[in-house]
Amino acid sequence: MYVTIDPDAGFCFGVERAIGIAQTELAKSGKLYCLEDIVHNASELERLKETGLIVITHDDLPGLTGERILLRAHGEPPETFEIAEKLKIGLIDATCPIVTKLQERIKKSYQEESGKGAQIVIFGKKGHAEVTGLTGQIGGKAIVISNIADLDLLDFSKPVRLFSQTTMDHDAYEAITVQIKAKMKLLKNDNLQVNNSLCRQVAGRSYSLKEFASSHQVLIFVSDKKSSNGAFLFNVCRSVNKNCYFIHEPSEINPNWFTEVETVGITGATSTPQWLMEEIAEAIEDI
Repeated sequence: MYVTIDPDAGFCFGVERAIGIAQTELAKSGKLYCLEDIVHNASELERLKETGLIVITHDDLPGLTGERILLRAHGEPPETFEIAEKLKIGLIDATCPIVTKLQERIKKSYQEESGKGAQIVIFGKKGHAEVTGLTGQIGGKAIVISNIADLDLLDFSKPVRLFSQTTMDHDAYEAITVQIKAKMKLLKNDNLQVNNSLCRQVAGRSYSLKEFASSHQVLIFVSDKKSSNGAFLFNVCRSVNKNCYFIHEPSEINPNWFTEVETVGITGATSTPQWLMEEIAEAIEDI
């Protein structure tokens, strides 16, 4: 039986960078506070906690005057920076550069266009940390849409400046764009600007993933159940390979999955560490 780990799997650039920054800081002091989970993977989070990472929430900030705190890749709204300044908290900003650039673009668009009646619209997951950081750049005055039903929130007679959360699916963003164009056209309004704000590494992942998943008899998808990216990419795998199984750790492997199987592929979410996929590959090979 041949077991292959997807060469495109593993941390996205932003998460890998944030974890690298955290590990550098931990090597210096042995302790580091991180505002919310640095990655949506319990195994990787536990590994970092064992080296001194302490995960906190926004509610904990008032009790951490004078401390140093890491901001994860998702980004934060300006309010977080203001609170930290008042409390004399030193921030280690590990926001993904792609997210930082998008924050700046949304802020600039709002400053230049809101006076003309333009609506700043963000296609993303409501309540997601990145979206909270994006809307925070303009005081929460963006319209967040997650699906076709949310289009009722828009006034199609007014200009629309459309952005997307960096990790949304490329095809889904295109589909929502087509719907907005069609509704605006009915009102003879063509004042729509669609901004390419997707992370190429994450948004384009589904294409290579389909090829990898379909080229193996059995596909093991490794992800934390809390990862929305993991849930989406698992369904991408299932769409081309019915013998696809979602697991978080080696103990969840079922030997019966591999009866009379010659090829097994292992892949995961953009929050799944390489070392965990390697452990699972070894466990399958032992079977």
